[in-house]
Amino acid sequence: MGDAEIIPIGTRGKPGRGTGETKPSANSRSLAAKPATRAPAKKSPSPRPKAPSQRATPTPPRASSAPEEVVPTPEPVETAATTVEPDATRPTPDDQPTSLPTRSPVTADHRHPTPGIPPLEWLSALTSASKELFGANWEPKLAEFLAFLRRRLTGDYTVDAYGFDQEVTEQFLLAAVRPIAKKWFRVEVRGAENIPAEGGALVVSNHSGTVPLDGLITAVSIRDHTDRFLRPLGADLVFRLPVIGDLARKGGATLACNEDAERMLRGGELVGVWPEGFKGIGKPFSERYKLQRFGRGGFVSAAIRTGVPIIPTSVVGAEEIYPLVGNIPSLARLLGIPYLPITPLFPLLGPLGLVPLPSKWLIEFGEPIRTDDYDVGAAEDPMLVFNVTDQVRESIQQTLYSLLMKRKSVFS
Repeated sequence: MGDAEIIPIGTRGKPGRGTGETKPSANSRSLAAKPATRAPAKKSPSPRPKAPSQRATPTPPRASSAPEEVVPTPEPVETAATTVEPDATRPTPDDQPTSLPTRSPVTADHRHPTPGIPPLEWLSALTSASKELFGANWEPKLAEFLAFLRRRLTGDYTVDAYGFDQEVTEQFLLAAVRPIAKKWFRVEVRGAENIPAEGGALVVSNHSGTVPLDGLITAVSIRDHTDRFLRPLGADLVFRLPVIGDLARKGGATLACNEDAERMLRGGELVGVWPEGFKGIGKPFSERYKLQRFGRGGFVSAAIRTGVPIIPTSVVGAEEIYPLVGNIPSLARLLGIPYLPITPLFPLLGPLGLVPLPSKWLIEFGEPIRTDDYDVGAAEDPMLVFNVTDQVRESIQQTLYSLLMKRKSVFS
């Protein structure tokens, strides 16, 4: 007891339960988890050294020094009639398969699919998409579209002196507005025969709607019923906007000035003007279909100088797409815009409030007012210009009242 090492309770002793060994004891090793397939290798005891006078007796070698498998090989059980062989489903290391199981031949259906979509499926998808986009007669329309892309990429297209791109206007701008006019607003056009088939003419229309969609809808209606392009006269604010200004130029619009208007009228163009301007589209909903002041009659002077007819045009339905119930003038001045509208849906519903209401539209082109009978210099007479301006305004106002009486309701 004098040489024994005493380990106090609660202190850390050496590994092996205080035996002085660096490895755990046999009892500790028996508590550890055993491997699932192999047993731990047994350490063969080292032979004792022999005396020099004695000769070492050879020891027969073992069958195998490799570690043995945990699962023993079952022995065959013999009976009087048959011999039961070991279970073939559990092979041992010494067992070797004598024959492979037969497999069915691999066909194209069982083969692992390669990544990607086959070319035939791509072609079928493109054909279906072309039919949905261009209709049943999709092949010539697709060919026209590809030819259009080629011309745009190679620069093989022309624009006039005002920036009007007829191809872009026909293929994209009017094509995008046409479904809205036909399906959403269900536009009915009357008096399209009053627009001359050729030569210069001035289309004068009322302006309304908070957002100037009436100009686009009128342009689409004229194109569909007369096969002519409307060349709008726009305010300078339109051409200062980054994207809208470029689209307006390509769509045929130009600055609302007498010089450009007279030049296009002499060139045989169909020019459109909205004399109410921002006062018309920004008026409150309580004053709907009441024409504002037509300005100083500059459009009448341009028509008299060029001798072209004036086509009074009345549009019913645009007043209800964005009913204007309020305005924020201080914020509008800060943003540099004429007004900041408040409608029953905007800005209360956010972007959803920008969707126009599906009102029923009626567009009527009135009887032309001729200007070619006036003497030279009549455009310089302010009283004559005022009288013709008042005549155009009164014709549009009376037609608006007539169309409102014929319309059953706002949305039908």
